[in-house]
Amino acid sequence: MNRRDFLKNASAATLSAFAAGSSPQLLGAPKLEATADTVILLWMAGGMAQTETFDPKRYEPFVTGMDPKRVLSTFPSIPTKVDNIRVSEGLEQIASVMDKMTLLRTYQAGDLGHILHSRHQFHWHTGYAPPLSVAAPHMGSMIARTLGPKNPDIPAFIDIGQNLEIGAESDSLKAFHTAGFLGTEHGPFFIADPTEAARAVRPPKHITKERFENRYEQYKQLMAAGSGYQQESLKRSIENAHRLLSSPAAKAFDLSLESAETVAKYDTGRFGLGCLLARRLTEAGARFIEVTSEYIPFRYWDSHENGHDRAKVMKETIDRPVAQLIRDLEERGLLNRTLIVLASEFGRDMMTEGKPEKPVEDQVKVPDRLMETKHYGMHRHFTEAGSVLLVGGGMKRGYLYGATADERPCRVVDKPVRIEDLHATIYRAMGIPANQGYLVESRPFYVTKDGKGKAISDVFA
Repeated sequence: MNRRDFLKNASAATLSAFAAGSSPQLLGAPKLEATADTVILLWMAGGMAQTETFDPKRYEPFVTGMDPKRVLSTFPSIPTKVDNIRVSEGLEQIASVMDKMTLLRTYQAGDLGHILHSRHQFHWHTGYAPPLSVAAPHMGSMIARTLGPKNPDIPAFIDIGQNLEIGAESDSLKAFHTAGFLGTEHGPFFIADPTEAARAVRPPKHITKERFENRYEQYKQLMAAGSGYQQESLKRSIENAHRLLSSPAAKAFDLSLESAETVAKYDTGRFGLGCLLARRLTEAGARFIEVTSEYIPFRYWDSHENGHDRAKVMKETIDRPVAQLIRDLEERGLLNRTLIVLASEFGRDMMTEGKPEKPVEDQVKVPDRLMETKHYGMHRHFTEAGSVLLVGGGMKRGYLYGATADERPCRVVDKPVRIEDLHATIYRAMGIPANQGYLVESRPFYVTKDGKGKAISDVFA
């Protein structure tokens, strides 16, 4: 790892929020009894089709010349460990541990005016719709700042699997992968590739220990020339990174210490190995870990054509490692105090692209009869229903929450869940009230919008 890479990881965020100012003051709020100590967010970036995964509907196999209007699911449903819950074919391993989780089928993404990945991912991760007059922190940063680290040698917030340099939407991704006004020290420690994690927490091989320490001292002297809260926060982030590089705790990042048998159980690619790394970091004392299937426009879950084939590949990517992560944490006695959340920015509802209210000529049309398999699958962005898994951390086991219609459009018909209430539920599990906030520029900024989120009491055991 070269100096540039070290400083990038050490700062743990872009310097967009690097502005002088006073420290944000924590506002008083009643303390809650936590049911979890750690959150693992498994992020299905790109829009996971709910009827192809955790909310299956009527199945129609592909037949040349078929009527696309009849297609609600392109996979048959399969039973799970829980009698009243079925999921989509291809999720057999997750189905086998459904008795350990709550399945929430009624997440409704925000009405942001435009159904765009960047806006909805920002909204999901911060709880606030852009644009804002202040730099909103990622949920992981809020938790890291409010609760502090579990292990001072391990970054409190670690982000695994997302490359931020993806071209045109890079800036959009960077906008919410930050601690914002909370300061750089609370931002994410990035591990884009889990196989490179161990290298990211080791001093470069070509630099001796003495030379490395000398560079660190020189850097501290350089940083001492500035002042202001954000400057001080950056200094602390560098100190935290240096401590990690010198700590035995850095071994938590080294997947080579796992047996070949264990690695094989997880290894479906970067996401699967990210789940294994998340398990190791949970054991080591991380506070918030995000593992993403990665957002790159028109790839992975962002299925604008070939939706069936894309969903098949993505389910193969997530099914085994997600189930294994749950089993391993349970076996180690960690699941009860670790909240796993599997979510996506929104769902998908049918094979026709575009917005229904727009003129026909502005929509990407599929034929009245499907002649090609590339049109077979869920392609259009759908904000009116999506599925979320909540596992461990005080959640009920084998529990189904909410329902959607069985005919298109498959909207929520019972127990809708908005982002502020889903966030309030996650924060509640961590012992943080929904009206907890910080005073920023003489104004309160709450962990849920306006402090009005309401935790979903039904999902707690």
